[in-house]
Parts: sequence; C-alpha cells; structure tokens
Amino acid sequence: MKRLILTLCLCAALLASCSPVDLNAPIPAFDTGIDPNTWVQVPAGEFHHGQFDEIASTEAYEIMVTDVTAAQYADFLNTALADGSVKMDGEKIVGFYPGDKFHGIKHEEKIEAGDWLFIPLDDPSQRIKFDGSTFSVQSGYENHPMTNVTWFGAWGYCKYFETRLPTELEWEKAARGTDERPFPWGDEIQRGNANFYSSRDPFEDMSTFGSRTSPVGFYNGQTYDGFQTVDSASPYGLYDMAGNVWQWTGDVYEGMHYRFLRGGSKDTYDMDLRIWVRNNATPTYFSPGVGFRCVRD
Repeated sequence: MKRLILTLCLCAALLASCSPVDLNAPIPAFDTGIDPNTWVQVPAGEFHHGQFDEIASTEAYEIMVTDVTAAQYADFLNTALADGSVKMDGEKIVGFYPGDKFHGIKHEEKIEAGDWLFIPLDDPSQRIKFDGSTFSVQSGYENHPMTNVTWFGAWGYCKYFETRLPTELEWEKAARGTDERPFPWGDEIQRGNANFYSSRDPFEDMSTFGSRTSPVGFYNGQTYDGFQTVDSASPYGLYDMAGNVWQWTGDVYEGMHYRFLRGGSKDTYDMDLRIWVRNNATPTYFSPGVGFRCVRD
C-alpha cells in the first residue's frame, strides 16, 4: 500500500506543479496490429518467481495477450446491463459479489455478499460513457486498456465470460517465462520498452494533459509518428505486462481484504516495472493507472 500511496502522491505533486491538465485533450490514434481478443497457452510446470528466484509451479492455463480494452468493457456493460448482471446506482455501475470469509484479524475489513462498485461514471478520467441507454468509449480510447475499474469490476467482467483473474503466481509466470529475467522482455529497460513515468511516449505531456495510457500492444517494435518502440512481449507473447496500467490479480488471502496488483503503470518509475514488484489496494479502489486481464483453465 505504501508504494501505491507514493505513486499517487507523485502524480498529485506533478499535476499540482503544472497548469490544470486537459483530460479530454486530443489523443494520437495508432493501430498496433495486436488483437485484444487473442489468448495464449501457458504450460504447466516450474518457474522462477520473486526477486530472489524461488521456485514455484502452476497448472496449465490460458491468458489474454493484452489487458481488457475499454471497448471490450463497454460491450460487456451493455450486455450485462440488459440481462441484469450489473445495474446503475446513481453515477455508479455495481454488480453482485458473493463476499469473502471474515476472520476477524486486526485491520481486516468485512466484505459481505452484495452489490459492490464496478466502475464510477462520474470520475473525470473515466473513459466509459453512458447516454442513458448505451455504454460507449470516449473517442480515441477504444483500444486502450480499461481503467478506473475496481477489483470487483475486474472480477465481475472475467466471471461473466466464465474466466477469472490470474493468481499472482500465474501472472508472474506469464510475464517472466521460466528464466530469471527481471522484465518481461529481458534484463534491461529503455524508453521504447514500456509506458512508464517519463518514458516520453506520444501519450505523455505532463504540462498539458499529464500521463496517459497507450493502446494495448503498443510496444511491439513498430515506429509510431517517429517514436520507436521495442518488441517487448513476454516469453509467451503477452504485451504490456510491464507499464501502462497496474493489473489486478485474483488472490483473496486469508485475513486480508486487500487485493494485489502487478506490472507497474504509466505513473511509476522504470525500476518499479520489474516482474516481482507488488502493489495492493482495497478492492473498491480505482485509478486511471489500473486495469486487468483474464485467464481461463
């Protein structure tokens, strides 16, 4: 949680030192050629995990090549609202969550069965819009990762499609493969690898519109309007496993209501994009730097 607080403080300080940012400034439009509907197989077996290369293992599973996009989430909301799986609560979208077992441990908060926040509609950086009948995406953000989504909203999306959020171990294996690399693409990081703080990508301008997400799969070796990227897929072919947005994971730990995020974001420093770095927040937390992807067995 401390790391998350530091990240938020950094963002607040940067934005406070500049003129007011324009959250609706025109955004570059690039086709990355990466299909967000594709999945890859991660085989069963052992792998190195953590900073000190402990050995863990997973069963085989499939995982999305990219984060869930804003367009995919809007499509989900339109279908789920129509069949009653989600509902409006003022300026919020809520959905049912069955609750967690409560152990009464110090600082643990109860998460009971009921409707929980999926996404807010009134946040100024929310890219999902609702006109009273249909959900749509703010123009230009269709192929950007879905953000401003709570853990409940990520969990609900995956469950709706009979998938789930990855465990931390599954996430790390998909990002790293089976060797000891610190980043999904290898041993070092440069600006062309990922969207992080001061990466100077086409979506970053702290003096006018701040730091923004890049389209999913953006860092694939293409050159976009003079900005050269490096093909930064993980060993299993996943994109954006470091930078752009933090990704919710699915573990619910005994005696702890916090949920964990992995991967770093557009607002974190380059070294915080290392595979073993963890972050946590309450499951109702949302941010323009937080997204998710799903896995299936």
